[in-house]
Amino acid sequence: MRKSKAATARNRSQRAALRTALKAAKDPAATPTAKRKATQLLDRAARKGLVHRNTAARQKSSIAKAK
Repeated sequence: MRKSKAATARNRSQRAALRTALKAAKDPAATPTAKRKATQLLDRAARKGLVHRNTAARQKSSIAKAK
């Protein structure tokens, strides 16, 4: 029970950080650094099982297309 609560809290925190980075990266005035950070977080989230790998790939593509 304690392990699942700890994992839930950790996942919630990481998912929130990922969503924040994605919003910053998809902003029209996003810097290359913000896009790189979001891409790194997506790669890590997919590797750790936080998001599905296809979801991560789709979002990375969306970041790359953003002007």
